[in-house]
Amino acid sequence: MDFLRKKLDHIQYWIVNEGTKIHLSERNSNLIVLDYLCGMSVAIVILNFNGRKFLAEFLPIVLSTTPDATIYVADNGSSDDSLALLASDFPSVSVLSWAENLGYAGGYNYALSQIKADYFVLMNSDIAPRKNWLQPLVAYFEAHPLVAAAQPLLLDYHKPDYFEYAGAAGGFWDSYGYPFCRGRLFDTLEKNEGQYATSTVNWATGACLMVRAEAFHKVGGLDPYLFAHMEEIDLCWRMQRAGYTIAAVAESEVLHVGGGTLNKENPFKTYLNFRNNLILLYKNVEPSQRFSTIFFRMILDGIAGIKFLTEGKFSSFMAILKAHYGFYVYLFAVKEKHNLPHELQKLWPKSYDGSILKDYFLKGKKKFNQIKF
Repeated sequence: MDFLRKKLDHIQYWIVNEGTKIHLSERNSNLIVLDYLCGMSVAIVILNFNGRKFLAEFLPIVLSTTPDATIYVADNGSSDDSLALLASDFPSVSVLSWAENLGYAGGYNYALSQIKADYFVLMNSDIAPRKNWLQPLVAYFEAHPLVAAAQPLLLDYHKPDYFEYAGAAGGFWDSYGYPFCRGRLFDTLEKNEGQYATSTVNWATGACLMVRAEAFHKVGGLDPYLFAHMEEIDLCWRMQRAGYTIAAVAESEVLHVGGGTLNKENPFKTYLNFRNNLILLYKNVEPSQRFSTIFFRMILDGIAGIKFLTEGKFSSFMAILKAHYGFYVYLFAVKEKHNLPHELQKLWPKSYDGSILKDYFLKGKKKFNQIKF
């Protein structure tokens, strides 16, 4: 798509292909904001598993704030009356359904294989987008052809002035693979005071993840073995290895409830987080550093397990043991490891080379801007 740009001070004039409406915006940003999506097709895909309550509450918000995209609900083997609700109350929404719960990764892979669009937005059912949330994301992708994935700012539904745990203002990982975000270190959530501008990051949240369809399919989509949790980090890591970039777009905001499928204390969630973190290190860390990184990470996992024991959380302790066993099963028994094809490998992306554990628990650094990259 051909754009002719002319800037005068902070006034941006955007003239788009034949007949498309000109939008005049007064901003300091170089971000393009258009009244129309300029012919680019966007599919909003909401993966649902027994989420009737969230669909009834949040789907009307998605429909009212997203007039320029096609809305899909992909039902992941629900046993509640989600499908009946969609048929009766939301006839304009396209529905895909299948009998088995394929998890976040497998469910989205299957759904997106059935949908044709230039961009996909993988959206949790407990997301409430704010007005005009989509246009800045589309504009950023159009202006940056190497961007493969991006997220809006993720804010807490119950405390909208604060970032939400699942992705905040975009994510990174430390030298041992621990993920953290701008606006969220461990359980410390910052107030959104405009401190985080649009920027490249290392990973974008799976709660509301926009991807370039071509890049998503090129790198193999999500890893279905991970089932749920950290699969978006693995996807973003592989995309960067293939030469793409990841971004968080601050001009776009959505609210997120969080914990709608598995709450924080659920042992299965603990199992998936610890197992999948080891798997993504095995898949994505540069080979010369892979063994030492995983070795020290497993020691740190053991320390976390001891902490759980001292807190009386025996089920969480057992979840870590099972996670390590699950990692060994993956290592030695799983032949198809859903990694980036060798011919697509271009670079080994870097993130924070320090320890977020040390910074947070020993040095008392509770905010992202206190971390020195």
